[in-house]
Amino acid sequence: MLKHSLIAAAVAFFAAGCTMAPKYVRPAAPVDQTFPQGGVYDKQPSATSGDANGRSAETKPAVDIGWRDFFADARLQRIVEIALKNNRDLRVSMLNVASARAQYQITRASLFPTLDAVGSQTKQRTPKDLSFFGQTISNQYSVGANASWEIDFFGRIQSLKDQALAQYFALAETRKAAEISLVSQVADQYLTMLSDDDQLTVTRNTLKTADESYRITKLQFDNGVGTELDVRQAQGVQQQAAANLQSQMRLRAQAENALVLLVGEPLPADLPPGLPLDSQNLLADIPADLPSDLLTRRPDIASAEQSLLAANANIGAARAAFFPKISLTGSFGTLSPSLGGLFKPGSAAWSFAPQISIPIFEGGANIANLDVAQIQKRIEIANYEKAIQTAFREVADGLAARGTYDQQITALELFTKSQSRRLELSDLRYRNGVDSYLSVLTAQDDLYTAQQLLITARLNRATNLVDLYRQLGGGWIEHAGDQPRPSDLIPDYRDIGTPATAAPAAAASGATVGSVSTGPSTGFAKLVPVQHLMPVAKPQVDAEGKAVGSAG
Repeated sequence: MLKHSLIAAAVAFFAAGCTMAPKYVRPAAPVDQTFPQGGVYDKQPSATSGDANGRSAETKPAVDIGWRDFFADARLQRIVEIALKNNRDLRVSMLNVASARAQYQITRASLFPTLDAVGSQTKQRTPKDLSFFGQTISNQYSVGANASWEIDFFGRIQSLKDQALAQYFALAETRKAAEISLVSQVADQYLTMLSDDDQLTVTRNTLKTADESYRITKLQFDNGVGTELDVRQAQGVQQQAAANLQSQMRLRAQAENALVLLVGEPLPADLPPGLPLDSQNLLADIPADLPSDLLTRRPDIASAEQSLLAANANIGAARAAFFPKISLTGSFGTLSPSLGGLFKPGSAAWSFAPQISIPIFEGGANIANLDVAQIQKRIEIANYEKAIQTAFREVADGLAARGTYDQQITALELFTKSQSRRLELSDLRYRNGVDSYLSVLTAQDDLYTAQQLLITARLNRATNLVDLYRQLGGGWIEHAGDQPRPSDLIPDYRDIGTPATAAPAAAASGATVGSVSTGPSTGFAKLVPVQHLMPVAKPQVDAEGKAVGSAG
């Protein structure tokens, strides 16, 4: 008898490892085997192009390049480091992984028997007419152990366990994607802030030029050698530049607020000096390789596949619901009418109650559950394929942009220089009475527009390189050569929710100061390279927005 029981237990144990889930087959990638080629895709930058200054990825894929190697700006590196420690969205994603891990452990525990220690007292009064020997009060004491086990013959619990495990892995990959995305978001916002600094410099220079033009035009009108039309035109340019300055200052402040939100704390006062927008020296020659490489390098694609695996396992649980459930329950202990007699000889008591439950009529619930599971799998297949298509499109767009921005910026630099020279010539013709003041105002406005276009193109180029680095799977390791961390590695978050000492607030540069040169006879500001001054604290400004103690 004991031999047969052991055999039955062994069969049940091995049967628990079987499931009725369909065999998983990875769907084919619904994209081309290679990224687009020809045209703009063939004009990719190299280590000697743009502002790379010889920095090269050396044919390494993005996943093997640490974010400290990709970013050359020490200030940006420090801000990214702080954000990875303090960003609340990243903390939530990590805690979601920890929660999914605990949920998996809960589901997995259902595969094993449960054993509980139980002690109880039952005191009962029976009517005298129904009692034996006139005893109306009875006591019963018991101490023992209860055990129960659902034998998973058809793999229902195993399928649920596989589903929970796949969901856990999916959230782990989502957390990895969130961290990679945070690195690029911080970098993009930082670059946007630098762009706003450049826009502020250009706008301040334009306003200073407009002020000087208005002063000269007004002086000429007062002396009877100018017209009121010229004065009003110059005044209009001045007022427009003043309005643009307020708009740029607002955008700069909002950009810094957005960066602080991503970082998760006020920017420290001891940040290292930064680089201007046009000298970021980002790695511009990271190879794209093949679309099939994205399947292993993109955590969002890995997460979508894990969700598909979870849906596939759920089909096994839905199928197993059509079959019997077998459970064993039992108890062993002592039973006595008095507390002192619990452990006396002859007080032992036990029970054994096997149970089998066979579904006969469920009102179509099991069939509907199976339909839901199969439909959910088809949904996850579509989501997985969409994730691949989205990744392919993002990389293709990034390559197209990377192949055009260098030439666009070169053209805009030449365009800006030509507009600066045009402004000088227009002013000279106006001073000599050859042309009207309208030509000066038009040239001045076109120069301002050209400078803005150049700054915007530089920002777009830099953010495209950052985004392409993320789209190719980069940003997970800190230094090249580091061993990649497991995506489900969770820091110690026992202190989350407790007040932390905030770092000293520091404003990351309110104004960017640029030098201004004026021609000997024009009185108009020339375009000069933008130089960044990154102060530790915000400079004091007067009512006109000019830095106190600054010459410009």
